[in-house]
Amino acid sequence: MNDWHESTRADYASKGLGSRSGYGVKPALLIVDFCNGFTDPASPLGGDFDQQVAVTARLLTGPVVFTTVAYEPDFRDAGVFIKKVPSLSILVLGSHLVEIDDRIPPLKGEPVIVKKYASAFFGTDLDTYFKGLEVDTVVITGCTTSGCVRASAVDSLQHGFHTVVVREGVGDRAEGPHEANLFDMDAKYCDVELEHNVLSYLSSLVEEGGVASKADNQFRQWWQQPPPTSVGGKLWDAS
Repeated sequence: MNDWHESTRADYASKGLGSRSGYGVKPALLIVDFCNGFTDPASPLGGDFDQQVAVTARLLTGPVVFTTVAYEPDFRDAGVFIKKVPSLSILVLGSHLVEIDDRIPPLKGEPVIVKKYASAFFGTDLDTYFKGLEVDTVVITGCTTSGCVRASAVDSLQHGFHTVVVREGVGDRAEGPHEANLFDMDAKYCDVELEHNVLSYLSSLVEEGGVASKADNQFRQWWQQPPPTSVGGKLWDAS
């Protein structure tokens, strides 16, 4: 851990930052932008996210939502974002680069959000979808930590969800932005948790009594529900 982490964490704690918001009882997994355009290191937008994809594969339980970024060929839906990040021009609707990495393929009924900007919530039906399932906790993996993961985590909090970012399940193109944003998100917007802790939490929903003892059946019912379908920036069925 970098030297500044502990001193800054202590300073933040003395000022009332960096508490834990914790978990709820109905989680969903949000997989942010693990599409080929980002998981292929040869892509101008890509990075080496093999470890993060593997972690995500181990967390595939309960309701799962994927996101990707894709634009019309004339980029009329890309706004100023594509001026700031010209490499986004490789992400064209229908391209292999906007498809979800085949190591974690969406199952039938699992929605894939086609978004245009950083947050999974901005301009999409994700909040409505989660609330329709009575989800209260959003567990996030994906890329990049400093970009779409962070934006989605902040919006998740702002929409009223317990928000958990899986430390080993998110990645960035460079270590500095990755670590700085994990630290900052954990201080202000979400709980950054180790994979082991998240897996223990998910397991506890099935193993414990009460509401948690019904979690596995609830998860399966959620999986079988057809997601909302609509066009661009909304939800569509991976089937």
